[in-house]
Formats: sequence, C-alpha cells, structure tokens
Amino acid sequence: MPHRRSILVFASLVLLSTLILSIHKFGKAKPDLLGQLVPSKLTNVQHVQEIKDTPSQPCSKDLVWLNKLGIQYPLKYAERQIIVQPKPGLERKSLTKINETLFPPSQELIASKDSHRELQKCKPPLVLDVPVFPMTAVNGSSMMFGMATTLERLDDSRHHIARWLAHTKARMFVVIIKPEKGTEATDEQIAVKQGVMRDQGMDITLVRPLNRGELYTETYFSLLRVLYTHRTEVSSWFVLMDDDTFFPSMQALLAMLGKYDAKEQYWIGGVSEMWWSVGRYGWMAFGGAGIFLSRGLAAVLDEEYDTCTTEMHKAAGGDERVMRCVYGHTETKLTYEPALHQMDIYGDLSGVYESGRFPLSLHHWKKTRDYPVDLMSLVSDICGDCLFQRWQFGIDTVLSNGYSVVQYPEGEYANGLDFGKAEETWDSVTVEESVNPGTWHSMSPSRPRLELDKQKIQYRFLESARVESGVRQTYVHKGKKDGDPATVLVLYWRREESPT
Repeated sequence: MPHRRSILVFASLVLLSTLILSIHKFGKAKPDLLGQLVPSKLTNVQHVQEIKDTPSQPCSKDLVWLNKLGIQYPLKYAERQIIVQPKPGLERKSLTKINETLFPPSQELIASKDSHRELQKCKPPLVLDVPVFPMTAVNGSSMMFGMATTLERLDDSRHHIARWLAHTKARMFVVIIKPEKGTEATDEQIAVKQGVMRDQGMDITLVRPLNRGELYTETYFSLLRVLYTHRTEVSSWFVLMDDDTFFPSMQALLAMLGKYDAKEQYWIGGVSEMWWSVGRYGWMAFGGAGIFLSRGLAAVLDEEYDTCTTEMHKAAGGDERVMRCVYGHTETKLTYEPALHQMDIYGDLSGVYESGRFPLSLHHWKKTRDYPVDLMSLVSDICGDCLFQRWQFGIDTVLSNGYSVVQYPEGEYANGLDFGKAEETWDSVTVEESVNPGTWHSMSPSRPRLELDKQKIQYRFLESARVESGVRQTYVHKGKKDGDPATVLVLYWRREESPT
C-alpha cells in the first residue's frame, strides 16, 4: 500500500511538472513574425479552429512579379499558402482564432534579375475551414439594376460591375448622360461600349435619357420608369445605384432579399453612416448604398410617376426624389438594412473594413482610389463570402481578408481587445444637441482608435491577381520612418474540397 501511494505521488509530481513547463512554454513564447502562439486562455472568441503549428524550411520561389509593384529594394518578404476547405454547416464568424503563426520570419531581398529566389524559411500550406459556397454563378434574374452616368465613368466602373453582375442573369439598364464638360457620346460609342460589357458576361443595356437636357436628379428618378417598363414576369426587385456602388456578393444580396415578399410594398436600403446626413436629408435609402424597391412598391410608384416628377422640382438628389415619392404617395416606410453601406464617412476607413462585418454594398470607392474593391474581392472566387473575414493567428496577428494584416506588438494586448467592436479610425462629425455622437446608429459597437506603428502595425492590401493555383494577395507596410525597408507579405489562396 505505501509502495502504491509512493508511485501515485511520483506520477502526480511528474504531471504537475509537465503542466508547469507547458504553461511556461506557451505563456512566454518568443514571437515569430506576425504570430505568437495562443495561450490556453482564449477570450472574445467567435470560433476556434485548432491547427498544429509547423516549422519553417528553406524553399525556392519565383518572385519576378515583385519587380512590377514599384516597391524599392531592399525589402523584407514573407509568404504563405492558404488552402480553404468548404465545410458543411459552418457559418461565417466575425473572428476565427487559429493556434498557429501566419507567416514565417521575413527575409531581406535585394534587387535581382534572377526570377527564382532562395527563401530561408517557408511554412507548409495552412488549411482554413470556410462555409460552403456555390462555385457557379447564382441566378439573379429576379433583379433589375439601374444607374445614370456618363459613358466615360461607366467604362471606369465596368470591371467592378462585372465582378458581381456577370453571368448572374440579373439585368442592368444604364442611362447615358452628357458629361458636364466635353461632348455627348455618340450612338456608335454607346453601342460599342454595350457590346464590350456584354462580352464580359453582363446582361446590360445602355439607353438615352427619357428627356434630353434634364437634370441628373431627374434622370436618376426616371430610372424607376425605365426599369419598370422593361420588367419581365420574373422581375421582382428594382435596384437604383450609383456608378461607384459595389456589391461584393450577388448571393448575399439574394439571401437578404429572400427575407421579404416582393409582391408587398418594400423600400429597402441603407442610411448614411453619419448622423448629420440623416438629419439633413432624411430617414431614407441613400442611393450609393443601393435602393431596393419591391415589385409591389414599384408598381405604385410607376402609377404616381408623373405626379411625383412634377412635385419633385426642389429635391436635392435622386434618392431624395424617391423618398418624397414614397412618403408622399404610399404608406411604405424604409426597411433599414445596416449592411448596405453609403460610406459617407471620411478619413481612414480601416475601422469599417477591419470590423469583420460583411458588407452587402460599398460606395465611394472612386474618391481616393485607396480601396480597389474589384481586386480586394478577387479572393471571393476562392473562398465565397470571405471578403473582410477575420482570422486571428496567435495572440498578436489579425488578417482582415482583402484589406489588411495587423500585428499588435504587445502580443497579449491583442487578446484584451474587444474585436466585436469596430475601431473608430474614421473622422468624427458630431451633431450639436444630439445624443448620437455621429455614428452610433451605423457603426456601433465601437472602440477607440489605436496609434499606428505603436499599438498597431498595419500591412495594407496592395494588389491581387489570379495565378495558376488560385489568387495571390499582396499586403505592404512601408516602414515606420523614412529609409526603413518596406515589408511585403504575400498570401496564395487556393481551394480544395474537404475530405469526406
């Protein structure tokens, strides 16, 4: 009996010693580049995917494409392949925690004409689970889209429009207006542009304004008549939009509209993110976010079209004309969908794109060209509605897919952040005598802005491209001060079916 007790005591001591060593090892893990190992205590977790961390090994890579990015050598470089596996029953989460580092340590590269580079440390592919998504275009034949713009601005947007409209059977009508400066497009030019866009797989028709010489706001409102006149038996939803409106996912739009009966009267949209805009222009569907009219409501507005056109001469914008017609001639009220974004906020929009929230629409991407949404969304071809989806690697690194890779230098500090709240990176615009400080109605919950390069090191999306195996993404940090080499992080995405 004493002998057995001694054995038990010895075994307990061994187990306790092992536990203490494990805690010491993982609680004070030395940081690898962009990812310390996750300690046993996990906080603010939406979803956890357990993955075994893997060692780095030398490899040879063809990096000739780097020379086309215009980044000055020497630079620091690291890359990783990601294999996504659609998993039945899995839902997209705001944040998924991965118990592995994302990148190996970076390596300095100098200018070279050699196409192949020897990298000292490469990691094997990382497998991520994603929700199941269709690999073929969805059927959007129930939707009709309308916009009014110049031929030049339409050409500037056509690749962005093709990202979500092509091969979906949804139809689009574009009223071509005369530019403020320059000459009006000829019939031949319009026909050529229509042919180019149809060759891209878009069911699109370019038309002249119903009334030549009318104001843009009048032309915008006339889209109601244009779309309803060209409706078919299956046309259920009529969507008014701007030429810089972007819909990341037709599948997601159809899922949103599936909640509503198109035979009833619905006016669906998003309001401005800034409360002062709502107070000034009204509780309405702002045009840049997309205005969705059900067939039931569109029929009523078509009947009232002439009356509304006469009454709307004082309206400031096309979306305001729609609001006045809806409120003035129906009992319909706005159905607010927060994921439809007008994007009226200014400054650094990282807090929006790094929030983990999936947008149904985006707007104003033409303003600064800092947000190439067509390239940012390219990864969706590999992993479905994964644009801006977040994965946290270790305790210090968060990937916001298609926008940024962020490292939190303090390590444990990232574990204390509430990632369910959007970071207030945008410029605040307060409203006097209002309880709403500016964006409560649109961006809450939120948390204070972090100091770049001190509390938060951000590697911003630069470009993406289709490659033989899938999609390549490039993220860049230009250095904390002048003279510091840039750091280039590259992700290669490809898809594999989950093993059965």
